[in-house]
Amino acid sequence: QCEEAAYEERRYPAGKWACVTKGEPMYEQSISMSFMKLMRYICKENSVGCYLGMTVPVLNEIHLTKEGTELEREVVTAYYLPGEFQQNPPVPTDPEVHITERAPLRVITRVFYGMTTEETILREISLFWELLGSTDTVLRETYIVAVYENPSIPQRRNEIWFICRA
Repeated sequence: QCEEAAYEERRYPAGKWACVTKGEPMYEQSISMSFMKLMRYICKENSVGCYLGMTVPVLNEIHLTKEGTELEREVVTAYYLPGEFQQNPPVPTDPEVHITERAPLRVITRVFYGMTTEETILREISLFWELLGSTDTVLRETYIVAVYENPSIPQRRNEIWFICRA
């Protein structure tokens, strides 16, 4: 009975993120290709030509189809720029990497472990809705999958974020 909380609410400040949008046939392909582009940006392919430093979580913004049974193909993968680069972000050399200013965000989040596939994400969204019950305080079409560890770790920590309405 005394396990960790089922979910929690968090607030994140506005900030600058490096983002890549991909719409591959499989979710895993989109995030893998996007993450590799972001890693190249982080590691040297930027206007300052140096390693920027890794931040976590890496976010994958997803959208459900109108029926709510599948993910839309297009996924935005986002990396938060470290504090020293927030005011003046290094320019990416890859035209597919965009620097975006994201507004403050309020989310309700729940932890899950393992691989992130379309199937596991849809299951986690469904489980979270069961837990929350009927509510209009969060968006129903846009979600965020937050990844905290290297994708090669089999039981890595992830979170599903439900975005609170403004």
